[in-house]
Amino acid sequence: MITIIFSPTLCSPMYFFLSCLSFTDTCYSLCMTPKLIADSLYQGRAISFEGCLVQFLVAHLLGGMEIILLTVMAYDRYVAICKPLHYTTIMTRHLCALLVGVAWFGGFLHSLVQLLLVLQLPFCGPNVINHFVCDLYPLLEVACTNTYVIGVLVVANSGVICLLNFLMLAASCAVILRSLSCHGAEASHKALSTCGAHFTVVALFFVPCIFIYMRPSSTLSIDKIVAVLIVF
Repeated sequence: MITIIFSPTLCSPMYFFLSCLSFTDTCYSLCMTPKLIADSLYQGRAISFEGCLVQFLVAHLLGGMEIILLTVMAYDRYVAICKPLHYTTIMTRHLCALLVGVAWFGGFLHSLVQLLLVLQLPFCGPNVINHFVCDLYPLLEVACTNTYVIGVLVVANSGVICLLNFLMLAASCAVILRSLSCHGAEASHKALSTCGAHFTVVALFFVPCIFIYMRPSSTLSIDKIVAVLIVF
């Protein structure tokens, strides 16, 4: 990220989006990793309700932002490969900044909805969650009320967002691959290497998210392993 910011040769929209993605991933890991390391070194593994809400809010803010940002990056690659002569006129600095702003706003709305769902839950104790991070499904399990409706809302909010953006990204890759038939071998190889790296990142991020949030509210033992893949 620092290299992209201070290098005059890395000023294209692609590197701008990469620097935003790097910043988001760093903050996403930092909102969970320090607490996780501290809990593994010391006996106390408690977290206050306010601290849990902050961790929960920041994680979903950054996660939602990254989902939209990956979709924006797919659009950037689509324009660069399918409309190369119009790339500089379409992907202007103003549009790039606007798209990143939309990603942050979308992440904020997503996290706000999740937070409002949590604030409606009554907790009677013992408030011990079967997870190493504060997430919605572990919190639903310790709530002393029927959480079926909230579980459906979680699927509608988090799961559908993950699934729709993943399908949009897959469709953009399909369109790009189809357009490559009109290019030469060298251009096709370069475009494929770029799309391959992007789709790998998308798969590593979206598949765990879809697995966690596109099912009924429950905490499985494998969820902790899947969460580690998302955080790290």
